[in-house]
Amino acid sequence: MYIVIVGAGKIGFSLAQKLVQDKHTVTVIEKDPQRCERISQALDALVINGDGCEPRFLEDAAVGRADVVAAVTADDEDNLIICQLAKEVFGVRRTVSRVNNPHNEHIFTELGVDVPVNATKIIAKIIEEEVSFEDFINLVTFKRGKLALVRVDITAESPVIDKQVKDISLPENSVLVSILRGDNIVVPKGDTVLKKGDDIIALTMIENEQQLLDTLVGKVE
Repeated sequence: MYIVIVGAGKIGFSLAQKLVQDKHTVTVIEKDPQRCERISQALDALVINGDGCEPRFLEDAAVGRADVVAAVTADDEDNLIICQLAKEVFGVRRTVSRVNNPHNEHIFTELGVDVPVNATKIIAKIIEEEVSFEDFINLVTFKRGKLALVRVDITAESPVIDKQVKDISLPENSVLVSILRGDNIVVPKGDTVLKKGDDIIALTMIENEQQLLDTLVGKVE
């Protein structure tokens, strides 16, 4: 995929680094010239020094042919403007935005940002999970409430322990995104075997959340 990232702070840099490692074509737009210099030396990516809120810099990045635009600056207003320009002016199909202020999340959704990522909300939910010992946690909702990214903790009673991913019958429109195994992150493939203690990150339709939980953890009697 061709991905344009606007904002090269810690989040933007880490995101660009991961996507380049995964063999995607990445362009980074950043206001700070020193950050641009560091990133251009560290990554095999096109780096543009400029303000992503200005269409001319988006044009320089060939945003019109991008599969995804990710706005991850520390300013919600900038991120919203960038996503709206990408959608309405350049016709980008998918936009992802960092939401710094949790109170702004509904605004991003209402104004058409495909994936507003509220880091505060995700962290809060993870903390709540640890306190309540819940097996299943909704991390973030996509596509105006139609899709959800969820986390499932594989317990000793799970019916999928020691099974290969290809042998697990997941609900329709569900996919395993990653496995958190100790300090390691495993990208699941067909022959990946699930283990006790694995934390599974999965994407599913909202209406299939309970079915996914039943599949991975087992039905609660």
